[in-house]
Amino acid sequence: MADIRRTVSSGSPLEPRIGFSRAVRLGRHVAVAGTAPIGDDGSTVGPGDVHAQTVRCLDIAQRALEEAGASLEHTVRTRIMLTDITRWEEAARAHGERFAGIRPVTTFVEVSRFIDPAWLVEVELDAILDED
Repeated sequence: MADIRRTVSSGSPLEPRIGFSRAVRLGRHVAVAGTAPIGDDGSTVGPGDVHAQTVRCLDIAQRALEEAGASLEHTVRTRIMLTDITRWEEAARAHGERFAGIRPVTTFVEVSRFIDPAWLVEVELDAILDED
């Protein structure tokens, strides 16, 4: 049986404008796009607060995973992108609150900026579901 490609939207106005999905599931694999700390009202959550922004990014990513039929426990890789790498521990605390018992591979990288200058962090993740 061929794998069916399934896309997930978070409702971000950037998704149709840029032409991307929040998450894509193909077979057992789920990839979640770079996820910014955008609130339901479109504003930046936690201005100036890396931890709060990371929590928001993880909330959005977790919802996308669940909509794709996966969970945080299926996560095998995370990428944390920060505009100021010296603040990595604030993002790491939020990451640890979700992943301490799962322990996916992870990478923290510094980037020069994001689409919105108020965003201090974005999160990506990849998951692989268990075999049936």
